[in-house]
Amino acid sequence: MSKASPADIMPLANVMARLRDPNTGCPWDIEQDFASIAPYTIEEAYEVADAIERNDMADLRDELGDLLLQVAFHSRMAEQAGHFALQDVIDAITQKMIRRHPHVFDEGARREDGHAQWEAIKAAERAEKEPDPSALAGVASALPALLRAEKLQKRAARTGFDWPDTAQVIAKVIEELDEVREAQSQEHREEEVGDLLFAVVNLARHLKIDPETALRKANHKFDRRFRAMEDMAGEQFAALSLDEQEELWQRAKVQEKAG
Repeated sequence: MSKASPADIMPLANVMARLRDPNTGCPWDIEQDFASIAPYTIEEAYEVADAIERNDMADLRDELGDLLLQVAFHSRMAEQAGHFALQDVIDAITQKMIRRHPHVFDEGARREDGHAQWEAIKAAERAEKEPDPSALAGVASALPALLRAEKLQKRAARTGFDWPDTAQVIAKVIEELDEVREAQSQEHREEEVGDLLFAVVNLARHLKIDPETALRKANHKFDRRFRAMEDMAGEQFAALSLDEQEELWQRAKVQEKAG
């Protein structure tokens, strides 16, 4: 298969080249490096997810553009350092997708074996470039903690290291909660809270629930109900007692369910 045509993406690459021009470019863009841009890359990915959750296609278009800009930004910095260019990124991912989908691009492959082939090819690629023989190799340490916990657990589960049923996972969550209660020092409490969160992620995995999505929805729910409480009380909200605030919280829950 021929390489992807650069025609459509080159205007963006050219804009990035102008912005990073050491003589005539934008001072802010020029002074950035991979580390300083990385947080923006992560933020843009979350904004894409937010637009999807809100089913806002116009916003999704814009957010995907912002995320694509991050790819162009990193690629331009890499090109200036003599590593690779944007076209190399496009060619690499194109070839990777073809290589990992023999059930689509190889007429002799069985289509129903697609997922198994994908995992086998990924494992072989990791083994080829990753000296770490662990089943956990390649799970990036810089991932958000919730996502990394889920990925570590999935990798471990492939080796058979996993609870056989959900009841045992729930028991583990309760056990970890008891250990939080029993912890005596702040350092110990931090450790046990971490274990509790890890166990809850495991429970979500066993229930086939994406923990990030579940927590994001819980955040949105809290945001809605808290704002409803503030609307009920007006400027006096902060002066209310905890019992009075709790009463408003319950009213907010009832109104939300009724509406």
